[in-house]
Amino acid sequence: MNETDKPKIRISKEALDRPKPRRFYKQAGVRELPPDAATGGAALYQVVLDGRPVRTPRKAALAMPYRALAEVIDPATMPLTRFANSILDGVIGREPEVRADILKYAGSDLLCYRAEGPASLVQRQAAAWDRVLAWAREAFNARLVLTAGVMPVAQPDHALAGIAAALEELDAYRLTSIHVMTTLTGSALLALAHSHGALTVDEAWAAAHIDEDWQIEQWGEDYEAAQRRRYRWSEMQAASRLLELVG
Repeated sequence: MNETDKPKIRISKEALDRPKPRRFYKQAGVRELPPDAATGGAALYQVVLDGRPVRTPRKAALAMPYRALAEVIDPATMPLTRFANSILDGVIGREPEVRADILKYAGSDLLCYRAEGPASLVQRQAAAWDRVLAWAREAFNARLVLTAGVMPVAQPDHALAGIAAALEELDAYRLTSIHVMTTLTGSALLALAHSHGALTVDEAWAAAHIDEDWQIEQWGEDYEAAQRRRYRWSEMQAASRLLELVG
């Protein structure tokens, strides 16, 4: 039989959309693993289902040094499970890269780029953002340069060095939370301010959307954009929850 004679296999859209069978478990739990040299002497808490260890997509044990986080992980749900998998499979051992990416955002932070007008938008930005910049000056000795418009402005090395020093103190779990919030808001400063208790998660989210909310007031809300924003807000809340769970 040649290639043209072979029967074609067609999969209908209905078949693709059909729900996949789910395996149900009787009991989920957490197993404490004894400390060893690989964990720096810290105990690990492993998620188990019916007594069997849960694994990440890369087959690492879903185990972490934070019992509070392990106890709320549900392998059937997102996004905390996804965050935990990402940490174990892609962040641990690559912390310097994650720190560098957060610092890159700080170098072009949303809060440093101000509107030239109208006056109402300029005032809203100042009201929400100036206090965060003042906090960063106090917390990190980071005096960032502001500019009007979108033309790039280089930030002083000493300002970024202060932020970099703060990031050095964070483990993979805290870095992941801050990185997620940074990419969602476009601002490392908002993520750091929330992580240090200077802003609530609601305040950080609102500050990140000053421009967008002003545009909505002028022209109305786009349905698809609103859907995306709701999803991103749920991710922001989950990243904040992760931060809370790891202390």
